[in-house]
Amino acid sequence: MLVTGLFIITFVVQAFEIPSSSMEQTLLIGDHVFVNRIQFAPKSSWVGPLLPYRDVHRQDIVVFLSPETPGLYVVKRIIGVPGDRIHLRNGVVYRNGQALQEPYVDHDRDTFDEYRNEFPSVPPTGDPNIWVNWAVDLPSYIHGEDIVVPPGHYFAMGDHRGVSLDSRYWGFIPQENIIGRPMFIYWSFETPEDQYTKTAWSDRMLFLGKIVLHFFDKTQWRRTLQIVK
Repeated sequence: MLVTGLFIITFVVQAFEIPSSSMEQTLLIGDHVFVNRIQFAPKSSWVGPLLPYRDVHRQDIVVFLSPETPGLYVVKRIIGVPGDRIHLRNGVVYRNGQALQEPYVDHDRDTFDEYRNEFPSVPPTGDPNIWVNWAVDLPSYIHGEDIVVPPGHYFAMGDHRGVSLDSRYWGFIPQENIIGRPMFIYWSFETPEDQYTKTAWSDRMLFLGKIVLHFFDKTQWRRTLQIVK
């Protein structure tokens, strides 16, 4: 039974911690989620009946390896699949000519940023958050007023649009970079916004001590076992 449990934890589901506010209010800093690693993986007959495979869909929340930063895990929502035509006007996303109704989006802290809100009509120049490789490649994907998602890739954005660095800043997600889909929050702890930018061991130990002392009163119990969607 122990071996089976370890196999499932290692190969079927994986635990991830949310370090930034880019997916608020869907996922908060300090949320701990279990991610289904099998659903979007290449098909294998032995596991299909237990965790059915399927393609990545629009609106799926996915965990993936950053195209820009090797080894960095990122979580965003899929906005465009291969062949989709995407553009933004005044912060509103248009997909294949239709304005999206996105009740999950949080525009808090959003300010008028021409590149962010009028993508891709504003050239990617002068913003240090834009990956230089993407600034070079972006024009080749623009057709008319849209950016067209190429085969084998996806366009993703954070739900907290005013702070999210996403496909507008580093480009498309290759299919092979996708790790899986968050299933549910198994634990959530009230965490300062800058906690995951601290790298000193003293800061980490102080936060660990806070968890021990305030496990019960700082755990966000209402989020426990909440399905991610």
